[in-house]
Amino acid sequence: MEFDLPVTYAPMEAQAVDAIPSESGWQYEPKWDGFRALVFRNGDEIVIQSKSSKPLGRYFPEVVERLRSIPARHFVLDGELVIPIADALSFDDLLGRIHPAASRVAMLAHEHPATLLVFDLLVDGDGTVLVDRPLHERRDALERFFQTQAIDENLGIRLSPMTTDIAVVEDWYRRIGGALDGVVAKRIDLPYASGERTAVQKIKRSHTVDCVVGGFRYAADRRSVGSLLLGLYDEGRLDYVGFCSAFDRAERVRLLERLEALREAPGFDGNAPGGPSRWNRGKDRSWEPLRPELILEVAFDQATSGRFRHGTRPLRWRPDKAPKACTREQVERPDRSFRLLLSD
Repeated sequence: MEFDLPVTYAPMEAQAVDAIPSESGWQYEPKWDGFRALVFRNGDEIVIQSKSSKPLGRYFPEVVERLRSIPARHFVLDGELVIPIADALSFDDLLGRIHPAASRVAMLAHEHPATLLVFDLLVDGDGTVLVDRPLHERRDALERFFQTQAIDENLGIRLSPMTTDIAVVEDWYRRIGGALDGVVAKRIDLPYASGERTAVQKIKRSHTVDCVVGGFRYAADRRSVGSLLLGLYDEGRLDYVGFCSAFDRAERVRLLERLEALREAPGFDGNAPGGPSRWNRGKDRSWEPLRPELILEVAFDQATSGRFRHGTRPLRWRPDKAPKACTREQVERPDRSFRLLLSD
């Protein structure tokens, strides 16, 4: 069955920037911590596609059924799949949905149903393709779509909030604080830029944490440091939580002498860094343990399953900080982001 847009249609991408654009002509939305998803409906057929055009519907059967309850038989939505646990969003539970066993997926869907947060309408309920229209027209059409289709937001399909007032964004940060992952800014006068980064900017909220340097890896030439291995204490044991490698060549060389003087096992006496795996294709992942004495403050964007999801950025050394004070509590975020923003 053909859809009004091909299911391989690429969503808009966002350019990462350091500051929120404050001039007129922008629409602001919360940056959600979920799976980007395009939803296609043509009659009884519903397809949910990931950003990389991989099907997601089998992993979120409850969302498919909720979409089927919408009276319109033709539409294409752009949004984000999230799983609320209490008042927070759980990326760990999202990852757990990508499971080969349908019975396990069904159990998880029953225990913690997913929510689809919708922020754009690409094809309306009449089958009209809207991608060539400016964002402000698409947003108006999206809000009408929710009204005319009488979508019950309590059933897990919700309109993502937006504002054109930068003061409202500043209030989001004030009220939500570190629980807000960032902001997405979109040009209201531009059409839907499929697969491009020309119409959207994203500003990630950076968090900081003081970490113990529990080990390091050599660079390939073994004449400098490749990366620092970071740890946080949990119930008295030092767990590996991520790495930091954003140093220039001169700093990598200077660090080597300093770190080699601190080499001492075990480094991490809790969860330790892994070695070679099928993901790194046998690449040398050996590491050198260190006495837990050096404290480095780093910036990170997101943490999942107790580890930083991406590499961190070094900020400053903290000789004034006791290693045992570097605990996991630093990265625990308040459970306030989901409900507060959607209650406006």
